[in-house]
Amino acid sequence: MLNDVERECILKHGYGLHSFAHALVDTFERLSVEPVTPELHAQIHGFAHTIADQPLEHLPEVPETLQHLKQRHHLILLTKGALAEQTGKVERSGLKEYFAAVEIVAEKNPSTYRRVVEKYALEPEAAWMVGNSPKSDINPALAAGLNAVFVPHGDTWILEHEELNPAPPAQKLLIVGRFAELRDHF
Repeated sequence: MLNDVERECILKHGYGLHSFAHALVDTFERLSVEPVTPELHAQIHGFAHTIADQPLEHLPEVPETLQHLKQRHHLILLTKGALAEQTGKVERSGLKEYFAAVEIVAEKNPSTYRRVVEKYALEPEAAWMVGNSPKSDINPALAAGLNAVFVPHGDTWILEHEELNPAPPAQKLLIVGRFAELRDHF
């Protein structure tokens, strides 16, 4: 039920902790036999916001791999979500230094990728999107004419699951087992 409610909340509130907090409260209200008191409402909201205080953890060898890639390529971080929240995550991650630019968008779809390609004067046939989400990273990047690297991850959010589309002719789709393998290909 939480996944269904989260889908609804994303349409109303976008991505991020604010939306997740609404989804928790809405789910609890739907499942509770008793009315939700203002105190309980605040407590549930508080559960969601404890996530904001959690330290960020890198996957193994991410900084080292980004350092390697930065020396050889022009890296742009494209992420979606609430601007202030995502900006804070990028800053706290310590990874911003590896990127020539950071783009935070409301949604990652083919038109978003085309706008980024145009903004940075990228050559789509030479550009690669690297990500763990078929829905937001791989499929829309391929639809926009880019190449893609899929890095599957067992903890990818369920709402980002989708069948992986094959690469159209003249484009490439690479699947690696872990982020550090990018050093072997790029």
